[in-house]
Amino acid sequence: MIKKNLFVLLIISLMSTGLFAQHNLSLNIDGVASEKGNICFAVYNDEGSFLKFDKVYKSGSEKAVKGKTAFYITDLPEGDYAIAIFHDANGNKNLDTNMLGIPKEQIAFSKGKMKMFGPPKYKECVFTVNSNMEMNIRLN
Repeated sequence: MIKKNLFVLLIISLMSTGLFAQHNLSLNIDGVASEKGNICFAVYNDEGSFLKFDKVYKSGSEKAVKGKTAFYITDLPEGDYAIAIFHDANGNKNLDTNMLGIPKEQIAFSKGKMKMFGPPKYKECVFTVNSNMEMNIRLN
């Protein structure tokens, strides 16, 4: 009986470290214009939720540091993700836009860039997490 319990415990520990591995992502946000407000991020894990505020996989913010602000996002399972970032300079916790919907505050995406008539698609921003990683993103 003890051997059976040890075997089950061994299998569970192997599965938790390999099959369900959690990874960390270090984000370096360059081009922060000022120390006012916060740099906010949203992590999305599928195309249907991309840029929908009520369907964010993970989100957070850090006090803005002029030049470069760093984040550390923990516990990401292996998979595909896209990130949207904005500098909430006035601290209202919203991305401010003009009457046409064009952002008034600095924004950025993992990989993809803003287009003339809107944000990039999920497929243009997606990246794969399969280990701990570091990413540099520049605000526009």
